[in-house]
Amino acid sequence: MHLEISKLYKQFPTPKGPLLALKDINMHVEAGELVCAVGASGSGKSTLLRLVAGLDTPTGGEITVDSEVVTGPGADRGMVFQKYTLYPWMTVQRNVEFGLKLQGMTKKQRRERASHYLDVVGLTNFATSLPKELSGGMKQRVAIARALACHPKILLMDEPFGALDVQTKEAMQLFLLELWKRTRCTILMITHDVEEAVFLSQRVYVMTARPGTIQREVILDLPEERTYAMKRDSQFQAYKHEITDLLRGKQDLELVSL
Repeated sequence: MHLEISKLYKQFPTPKGPLLALKDINMHVEAGELVCAVGASGSGKSTLLRLVAGLDTPTGGEITVDSEVVTGPGADRGMVFQKYTLYPWMTVQRNVEFGLKLQGMTKKQRRERASHYLDVVGLTNFATSLPKELSGGMKQRVAIARALACHPKILLMDEPFGALDVQTKEAMQLFLLELWKRTRCTILMITHDVEEAVFLSQRVYVMTARPGTIQREVILDLPEERTYAMKRDSQFQAYKHEITDLLRGKQDLELVSL
């Protein structure tokens, strides 16, 4: 799997004229990588992910998955949003089966594959539960299982833990790392949380404020086995400070110019 984003621009019409949200975005994700793009609010992170998912079209540039140009949504890209987007009237099992039904799978095939991924995310015992009976972290695990069940080439995650409390968020970060290690799925995740980006990923793309562009790619030389103890490590802290300073730098310049 190879995701390539080349010279990507996105502009939106407004009553005051065109608004440039993304400018000359160039980035890539290789098979089996977990990569984060980090930026402050207004940097165009969610817009970028929507473009990769095919939910919107670029003003300029190109996005390809395995050399195929992205022109709309596709089964090769699975999406996990910050909000759980589960169907409240469907059981957990049926929520996970939903995309498989759209793909034309038989009932037996859907049941078997959904059951497998519920086991992967540790929710087998909640297959017959409704979303309202689950905690926030459990709902997000259902959303991840639903995306993975369709066997996408890449999993796109839009600040998936942003709505969770601190303890649940930390537990979900560890869960995601374990899931990634177990399945070796390819993941592109966006977040505004610098510590989360450093903790989870192998590479971090640092975005500027609007118009969003990539100001630096930070390659993280950290052990593959991530534990919370490593957050106190000097190298971890150095990466965190480097990225934080990059994000603050543009904001500081804007304040000075006011």
